[in-house]
Amino acid sequence: MKRTASFYIIVLALVGIGIFTVLHLGATLPAPQASAELLHSAAAKVKPVGAPVQAGMLAGLKENLNEPLSHLFVQLLVIIAVSRLTGTLFARCGQPSVVGEMAAGILLGPSLFGMLAPEAFQFVFPTTSLGVLKMLSQIGVCLFMFVVGMELDTGHVRKKADVAVVVSHASIVIPYFLGVVLAYFLYSQLAQPGASFTAFALFMGISMSITAFPVLARILQERGLTKTFLGSTAITCAAVDDVTAWSVLAFVIAIARATSVAASALNLLLVFAFIAVMIWGVRRALPRWLGSAMTEHADPSKGVLATVICVVVGAALATEVIGIHALFGAFLAGAIMPEMGGFRQKLSVRVENFSSVLLLPLFFAFTGLRTQVGLLNDVQGWALCLGIIAVATVGKLGGSAIAARWSGMRWSESLQLGALMNTRGLMELIALNIGYDLGILSPRIFTMLVIMALATTMLTGPLLTLFGSRQGVMDDSHKPLAA
Repeated sequence: MKRTASFYIIVLALVGIGIFTVLHLGATLPAPQASAELLHSAAAKVKPVGAPVQAGMLAGLKENLNEPLSHLFVQLLVIIAVSRLTGTLFARCGQPSVVGEMAAGILLGPSLFGMLAPEAFQFVFPTTSLGVLKMLSQIGVCLFMFVVGMELDTGHVRKKADVAVVVSHASIVIPYFLGVVLAYFLYSQLAQPGASFTAFALFMGISMSITAFPVLARILQERGLTKTFLGSTAITCAAVDDVTAWSVLAFVIAIARATSVAASALNLLLVFAFIAVMIWGVRRALPRWLGSAMTEHADPSKGVLATVICVVVGAALATEVIGIHALFGAFLAGAIMPEMGGFRQKLSVRVENFSSVLLLPLFFAFTGLRTQVGLLNDVQGWALCLGIIAVATVGKLGGSAIAARWSGMRWSESLQLGALMNTRGLMELIALNIGYDLGILSPRIFTMLVIMALATTMLTGPLLTLFGSRQGVMDDSHKPLAA
């Protein structure tokens, strides 16, 4: 013990003497010559000699707090905390928690937070930090769309193909047509300057016709309707609706971004080629790439996860380069994931928990920063907003209900199915942000459509209850129109 202590003391003493000697000798070395720019920046950071120590410490803390990484952490704390709080409050009121998280994004934007506490708002969300926030939110959306793709069940579609195709396509073409007609009256005053009428009309049609498949599935699960005839039909119709609507949106983006007819045709050709490679190439090769570890282990290994991430990122990169947005590649990557051994479920649990808790709230907040309810500062603005909500509801709910009734469903189930298909939620916000980024939607119409997405999603629960309570009355007075 004494030998060890002696050795320890001798080593410390020798090292200390050596460091002191080097520092003493280094003090006699000539100082490096700095450029004028470095001298100016160094002088700006030097604190006055007589400045109090406490003031210097506070200034240092404030300077550290203004660093980009510190700002990002502040934003994460605020966004996640407010999102969880509002999500819980909305869930207790009978609404899906995701609706509360969507509302939290608007509350954190200039519509409320920026209006009540402008200085605090500028501190938490300075303009210089929005680029990082946008990139992280886009990653969150891509991961979310990857999970959505994995949740698609082609077995349901094959079992109910006739009803699913008729109802889902009716729930797209009818509101799409109404959206295009509405665009004719709104284009001159609400489109972004420089946007063509074709692009504006096509995006208005998309905004009217999208269904939020994940939100719809959560509503059915919370109400215990997943395994009922209505629930399975709604899931199938929403799945077909999702695939169709996002395919249409991809083509619309390709057309909107193209500078000529030839460029548009090339983009569409590349889209078809990408889909073919993913379905007939990557999908068949995935089991071989992932190996037996895919199904043998309860948890995916690091190698399996790395392979999956490479597929998702590669697909997202391909569609981004093609010009139709990275989320389409992520969505298709999820749709081609192997189903054997519950592999999709294993992946979904891990990816969805991470994206929904950390990254998706960033997307809601970023959307809220773009949403300015104060722009609707007159009677005409709110009247137009209510008109958009009415057109969207009549087109989506009415079109779905009529098609379902014609396919043989009872009136009560048809109306409940229409109410479910009228759920827009997060999927609508994703489409709206694409239109905003492309310079097609002005801030005013963007705000109106965001409010429409929230309103139609919040209406789903009450309408389901209303139509369900009238089931006996309506079913006794009507018979199916077709078997």
